Amino acid sequence: MKLNRLYVQGCAVAVLAALLCAVFPLAEASAKTLNIMTTTEDLASLAREVGGEHVKVESIARGYQDPHFVEAKPSFLLKLQKADILVLVGLQLEIGWLPPLITQSRNPRIQVGAPGYLDASSVAEILEKPTGEVTRAMGDVHPSGNPHYWLDPENGRRIAQAIAQKLAELDRDDAAYFEQRFQDFDRRLSDAVKRWEQETAFLKGTKVITYHRSWPNFAQRFGLQVVGYVEPKPGIPPSPSHTLEVIKQIKQDKVPLILVEPYFDEKTPKAIANQSGAKLVVLLPSVGGVPEVKSYFDLFDFDIRLLKTALNK
Repeated sequence: MKLNRLYVQGCAVAVLAALLCAVFPLAEASAKTLNIMTTTEDLASLAREVGGEHVKVESIARGYQDPHFVEAKPSFLLKLQKADILVLVGLQLEIGWLPPLITQSRNPRIQVGAPGYLDASSVAEILEKPTGEVTRAMGDVHPSGNPHYWLDPENGRRIAQAIAQKLAELDRDDAAYFEQRFQDFDRRLSDAVKRWEQETAFLKGTKVITYHRSWPNFAQRFGLQVVGYVEPKPGIPPSPSHTLEVIKQIKQDKVPLILVEPYFDEKTPKAIANQSGAKLVVLLPSVGGVPEVKSYFDLFDFDIRLLKTALNK
């Protein structure tokens, strides 16, 4: 009797499971969640904007890290194996660590050219494209252009739309949802850009020295004039002779600001500021650079506020 009772209970469970599968297939389809891996927090923020509740998003690099140099941890492989979409900056920004992770993940969905592979640079306006031969003697120059393009909100708009379109391709049932999310983001970004441009009107023509070539898109959008760099060449640490040249240039050109990213050593920029009279500003190139900058909108709000404070505006 006990065996018969267990058999009956087992059959009941099986029947119930079959009924649930039959009754709720549409609910499961509508609750589909796409796993998105991005290489930076900026791309992750944009993916969350358009993906909403239908995506799970995680970034490999953190906002306080230099995205050129990220340690390829085994834990990243596990996450990439589950990814439906991989969104990267491209332009060889991640060339030192991402390619082996993609290959070793053995995830066919995110291999180069696969449906889930999205190089965001393909839709962005790219600046500083070299016109001649690029050699190592030039430093860390990116052959296809400057990869810090997300620091122009208009490129953020283009990237968000590309992600929304990619999501719609992979989840056609929710295509209208992703389009609605993008349209809402597009409207909010347009409002924010108007406000940012009003707040930065005083910056037009302001000369700055930057540590690395991280800011051409930001500078073009908000009117800054980058006249020199703490690095003698991209990726090359500053030498004493170059440092003296930068100090001389700041004094001659009356440059008021030195911009440095949070992951660079501030020793030399501080010395330049002390000897030249320019103000040193640690400007964030990425979402997550500090805990309070949690979104793409927060990033521009934070950086513009720092610039206004530095120039007493």
